[in-house]
Amino acid sequence: MTLELFIGLFTFSAIAAFTPGPNNALLMASGMNHGFRRTWPMMLGVTVGFPTMIGLIGLGLGRIFDVYPTLYTVLKFAGAGYMLFLAFKIATASPASGGSAQGSKPLSFLQMCLFQWVNPKGWVMAVTALSSYTLASNYHVGVAVVVGVFMFMGLTSALTWASFGAVLKSVMGDPRYFRVINISLAVLLVASLVPMLRH
Repeated sequence: MTLELFIGLFTFSAIAAFTPGPNNALLMASGMNHGFRRTWPMMLGVTVGFPTMIGLIGLGLGRIFDVYPTLYTVLKFAGAGYMLFLAFKIATASPASGGSAQGSKPLSFLQMCLFQWVNPKGWVMAVTALSSYTLASNYHVGVAVVVGVFMFMGLTSALTWASFGAVLKSVMGDPRYFRVINISLAVLLVASLVPMLRH
């Protein structure tokens, strides 16, 4: 991979990782509802799950969707349905006296890893990164670099969004703020589906 390609990849991954999307909305909501410490499994799930998905797509799994394009459509709408369910859970969470969302718990490491496969934004990012920032002459090295960059950027972004949620939790302890922020995050999660479902 050339230096120019690496700079482009680094810039693209930073923008993709830090802009609002399903992962970031979930991490921020968990940080606010459950605190930073209890959100660690989710952060690690994004950090490991998404780069793993990129690597598997880069090694040929993505060709399945070339052969069976309907499978991608099914996955896309299944993911949208699951994200709507998560948005509902976030919007209806209520604060408990202990400071965590009552009657709920954060997603586990495995759940967050698996969520990457039904995250439409993740598929767009993965395919774009692999098609734009790898060279046919050194393809497997390029895939490894893409995976490494997204792992670094994913952890950095996850830490940032979960921290922001945890700060909101400590600053806005009033249940009224809690509800408004949760509903706003749920709306953000639903809104992130719109551009994905157009394609």
